[in-house]
Amino acid sequence: MKPIIECRSLTKKYGDFYALDNLNLTLSRGEIIGLLGPNGSGKTTLIKLLNGLLTLTSGEIYIDGEPLGIKTKKIVAYLPERTYLNAHRKVKDIISYFEDFYDNFDSERAYRMLKHLEINPDARLKSLSKGTKEKVQLILVMSRDADLYILDEPIGAVDPAARDYILNTILTNYNENATILLSTHLIHDIENILDRVIFIQNGHVILNSTVDEIRTEKRQSVDTLFREVFKC
Repeated sequence: MKPIIECRSLTKKYGDFYALDNLNLTLSRGEIIGLLGPNGSGKTTLIKLLNGLLTLTSGEIYIDGEPLGIKTKKIVAYLPERTYLNAHRKVKDIISYFEDFYDNFDSERAYRMLKHLEINPDARLKSLSKGTKEKVQLILVMSRDADLYILDEPIGAVDPAARDYILNTILTNYNENATILLSTHLIHDIENILDRVIFIQNGHVILNSTVDEIRTEKRQSVDTLFREVFKC
């Protein structure tokens, strides 16, 4: 089976600064993967490159064996850290737009999640709290039947009481053969759903390990190891 993500000698420079430096990474299908690192480590740059939002300085990216392009955009669902939706539109109108735009969008799933999260589909986005807007955006992403979900800080803007519900929403609304790549600073909150973690620092992958390996070989939690490696 082809890897869902393959990065070969990935380099991204901003002037003389290397955000990513000759990075190599291969990830398989069917895992929930934490992309972890301190601010400025290269996480956001990698995420944007995987979504075709930045231009590579050098190197290659393949999604499910295909170079970045129209084919890969159809199978990747991306949740950015900041909302990009039109604040004046009603939630139900945004759902209709996504249904028209994406062949793999399941509107029934979207409305089911709205109901579970008690979000009114007739509400305009501007009337919702920041946390509820984030939930709407997550619902839109998880309502696609994608092969790769890239989630940038999916629980960062929601209150602690809602985080477990958000994580459960993620877990119960994706194909088990798909892959979720999840970037967050709230490691303790998401550790229990992760299969694998990637530690990134100064544009380099410094750890690529399963959570089970960390617990059995290092006898540590992911959160503890992260704090040790990055001296938090």
